[in-house]
Amino acid sequence: MAFAHLHVHTEYSLLDGACRIRDLPKLVKGMGQTACAITDHGAMYGAIDFYRACKAEGIHPVIGCEVYVARRTRFDKQHEFDTESRHLVLLCKNETGYRNLSYMVSQAYIEGFYIKPRIDLDLLRAHSEGLIGLSACLAGEIPRRIMNGDYEGAKAHALELQSILGEDNFYLELQDHGIADQTTVNRALLRMHNETGIPLVCTNDAHYLRKEDAESHDVLLCIQTGKTVDDENRMRYEPRNFYLRSTEEMEALFSGYPDAVENTQRIADRCQLEFTFGKYHLPEFKLPPGYDSPTYLRKLCDEGFVRCYGQEKPEYRKQLEYELAMIEKMGFTDYFLIVSDFVNYARQTGIPVGPGRGSAAGSMVAYCLHITDIDPMQYQLYFERFLNPERVSMPDIDMDFGDTRRGEVVDYVRRKYGDDHVAQIVTFGTMAARGAIRDVGRALNMTYAEVDVVAKLVPSGPGALHITLDDALKLSKQLSDLYESDPRVKKLIDTAKALEGMPRHASTHAAGVVITRLPVYEYVPLARNDESIVCQYNMITLEELGLLKMDFLGLRNLTVLDDAVKMVRRHTPDFDLEKIPMDDPEVFRMLTEGRTSGVFQMESTGMTGVCLGLKPQSIEDITAIIALYRPGPMESIPRFIACKHDPKLVSYKHPSLEPILRGTYGCIVYQEQVIKIFQELAGYSLGQADMVRRAMSKKKAKDVEREREAFLHGDESRNIRGCVANGIPEKTAQAIYDEIYDFANYAFNKAHAVSYAVVAYQTAYFKCHYTKEYMAALLTSVLDNSDKVSEYIAECRNCDIKLLPPDVNRSHDGFTVEEDGIRFGLVAIKNIGRGFIRALVREREANGLFRSFPDFCERMFDCGDMNKRAVENLIKAGAFDGLGAYRSQLVQVYEKVLDAIANSRKVNVEGQLDMFGMASGGSGGPSSDIHLPNIPEYSATERMFMEKETTGLYLSGHPMNDYRAAAQAAGATPIHEILADFNGEDGPVRFADGQNVTVAGIVISNKTRTTKNNTLMAYVVVEDEAASIELLCFSRTIDQCGAYMAVNTPVVVKGRLSVRDEKPPQIMCDAVYPLNTDGTAPLPANARAQDKNSTIFLRFSSMDSVAFRHIRLVMTMFEGETPVKIRLADTGKLLAGKCLNHPAFLEECRQWLGQENVVVRRRD
Repeated sequence: MAFAHLHVHTEYSLLDGACRIRDLPKLVKGMGQTACAITDHGAMYGAIDFYRACKAEGIHPVIGCEVYVARRTRFDKQHEFDTESRHLVLLCKNETGYRNLSYMVSQAYIEGFYIKPRIDLDLLRAHSEGLIGLSACLAGEIPRRIMNGDYEGAKAHALELQSILGEDNFYLELQDHGIADQTTVNRALLRMHNETGIPLVCTNDAHYLRKEDAESHDVLLCIQTGKTVDDENRMRYEPRNFYLRSTEEMEALFSGYPDAVENTQRIADRCQLEFTFGKYHLPEFKLPPGYDSPTYLRKLCDEGFVRCYGQEKPEYRKQLEYELAMIEKMGFTDYFLIVSDFVNYARQTGIPVGPGRGSAAGSMVAYCLHITDIDPMQYQLYFERFLNPERVSMPDIDMDFGDTRRGEVVDYVRRKYGDDHVAQIVTFGTMAARGAIRDVGRALNMTYAEVDVVAKLVPSGPGALHITLDDALKLSKQLSDLYESDPRVKKLIDTAKALEGMPRHASTHAAGVVITRLPVYEYVPLARNDESIVCQYNMITLEELGLLKMDFLGLRNLTVLDDAVKMVRRHTPDFDLEKIPMDDPEVFRMLTEGRTSGVFQMESTGMTGVCLGLKPQSIEDITAIIALYRPGPMESIPRFIACKHDPKLVSYKHPSLEPILRGTYGCIVYQEQVIKIFQELAGYSLGQADMVRRAMSKKKAKDVEREREAFLHGDESRNIRGCVANGIPEKTAQAIYDEIYDFANYAFNKAHAVSYAVVAYQTAYFKCHYTKEYMAALLTSVLDNSDKVSEYIAECRNCDIKLLPPDVNRSHDGFTVEEDGIRFGLVAIKNIGRGFIRALVREREANGLFRSFPDFCERMFDCGDMNKRAVENLIKAGAFDGLGAYRSQLVQVYEKVLDAIANSRKVNVEGQLDMFGMASGGSGGPSSDIHLPNIPEYSATERMFMEKETTGLYLSGHPMNDYRAAAQAAGATPIHEILADFNGEDGPVRFADGQNVTVAGIVISNKTRTTKNNTLMAYVVVEDEAASIELLCFSRTIDQCGAYMAVNTPVVVKGRLSVRDEKPPQIMCDAVYPLNTDGTAPLPANARAQDKNSTIFLRFSSMDSVAFRHIRLVMTMFEGETPVKIRLADTGKLLAGKCLNHPAFLEECRQWLGQENVVVRRRD
């Protein structure tokens, strides 16, 4: 008797299913079964992978989904009625069924998502053709009604589903996992079958492959729910029978149910969906009247050719004709027109476009269409590397746009082709080796320290990006010894191995966009990730299905260049970035001196070192640096540098190699060189040569050895002469082939390297000749990264450029250039929106500079975005310093000024006295004679802390400047040296995980949380002049040193480095000491004024509450003299204490108690 599994959850039932697609068909085949279905929860992420895997094993794939059905309609989303949805299994009979299921699954996300993606019966009614339905597990509507004692209601629903799907297309699904409710349901389903004739089918709700996988699946459920295995109150699959049962087991379980087993195979046989791969579905490009695609493409290319090359150059014209013919033959004319159209839109609307990316820069057609700015003839790039006639595949033109305006290009494409014809692409975060250990360790309730030790024994770094746990056990003796000697570690690693590589969550690809001829759901199901609509298939699968996939990448450096160009044009209107000289000796002098900070692709420590050694003198040198500075080819950099500086070291195995390798000093650097060697020495066509290069890079041993013979002696069937026939000695040809093979895996795409070398040179040119404009644009681009801002501010100082503070009379939104230096942008000040800044600039331009603080408040008061918090932050950031008042004075009066203006707006009539008791003047604003209190200005340190609070940066200096000598005396290592060492391409050299270090800096943030053991843990960030690092502080350290961890305190920190996966290094803190030249603990800067003038009122539910215990612990870290009054709601008691009135403490209180239960009152 034949049986097929029709209810199977693969790993794409995220963190719920564990039937790995790679292993599933083999197991099915091994059990003697011939067909299997995929029915993941609510999604079809794995459908194509499953289809291909089954076909490879000779198993008939059935594509389906266990959908969620809304209890009312998919549009109803009320918590009390719609939190639960019901399950229903749908299987595709044919392509129509696939399109209908794809559409419904898409709408479940787009329209019906509420906790789960939900369809409803109306949607099923309209799209039921080509589908077979099964009544599902105990979570199905029919079983639920039966369990609730509503047999008649269950039967009515079954008949309704039968009427929707068709008499032969709905089955009552029997399951038996040893659950008591299933016995009840199965009896009722048998009765229903006898009364209605609806056929029965049996399934096993498979969530894992083998019975022994139940334990690892249980851990997977704990990872999903955030529980531990010893938590009794959690979701679990019991008894442990949710595996792929054999035919014999299913027959034994369901022998008493007529046709239940046989119907599984009958259903599988009726499901005959076949996917077509390699057939392209390009969107339709709307052509001007009188043109077809080839003639219109030719017209655009002819116009572009004249623009790029003029009328002459017959060799170039011949190349263009060749490419056009090949593109037309392959059927990709529309592809080029589509790309040309949206790139042209970007250029016309002033959106920065990159000069090229990837192999597309090797196409003259792309160059003539202005898709790229790289002349392939000038740089000896090959079309065949981009589009190979020997291997027909979809072209792949990825585009770089300015990062702040990339979305505008995507929006244009949506408008042009229709919203439902454009979607983004899903990508999956998977459980990598270290991550799997950490996830499993949490689920097994092991301590953080235990798991951390094991996880860190897994090798990491550039050479171990995709390492598996099996590889790790072979490579790390410490790990394998621990695995063999400690049973708990063995269980941890074995369980992690079972789950390793499984998708953990779905997210949205950063750049990928699909454009289709018909609505996207006609080809692939859609999902919603946050606000993005994404295809449920990954990028590779979409390409296999013949869909047009584009990468719209956002490149920050293009925005930087665009902003810098605009600033330069304010004083040089005719400046044109495309016309700058590409051989400027001053630019190369700057690079050879290692002044590469802020230069695209060149600013890492390693790249700076290469520039110092190589001393680049041309774009070709920069191109080579970009190509070589990667794991693998980096080993040849010393030889490359030596040969550049000493031509006598350059040698060629044969004279015919010289013209190919001369530009790279005898070294093979580029894929294009490999292709050219095959063409020139052995007589390959460029297309054939690229095929060999691909085989070599993928280490296809059979193909590589077959091609060795062709390279040496030719291949008449492919019209290849071979090296020997071309006069090259066989021994020499062998040596050349071996060298090519060694380098082919590392050789870089020159077209891509040239494209990025051009951007690198442009940024270097700007830094060299328009330093202020470039650094201003660069600073604006990294405002969300305080470490980078600090680095670039330091670079400005190295370039003798003064950073000017924000100023309401001079600043704009971003950083701007002035004669004296670079002016800080207002957008970097917290609570200052762009709308407010635009209004401020408009007012300033229309009515002149602001004369005083009251004048500013009066003129800007009616701007909708201005509020007290914004004004306070402007004061603290120093934006009013140029108006003649102290910050300390303005902090005292700003609220009164704003309140008085608000009142005057309500009562002011013509002739009435204004807020200062004086007759209205011509401007109608308050007098500049506002009374300011006679108090001293804040100290320099206090002003710096205010700047840090409001902008994230110290603008007028850095508090650590006064402590640098003391930090050095304490043996502190500059923080940036630690970070740079771990960020090096070869991994850390000077520092290591677990190493004891000492650092010094200012505490800039302090966040606490209570651990499971009800002890306090703190995450403290310490910053010196150039970088910051996070400290992990546990209860012992907090008890001993908590008083020194207050924000704005200068400290010395001792601890051990902790490096987790790809995260920045942290310090496991052992001790924190105050940093002072006189040895006394410093009082935090703003404690003095606030402690004397404020009282903090806190409201707790009771003394037994978790919040009370937590805040009491936190108060020990904020020692001070501010009175604290605590009201207990349960008893009404009022408790008193003292602490430091600090924003970090108040924020912690608000997070735990709520805004309404934290009040600070000032005593005037």
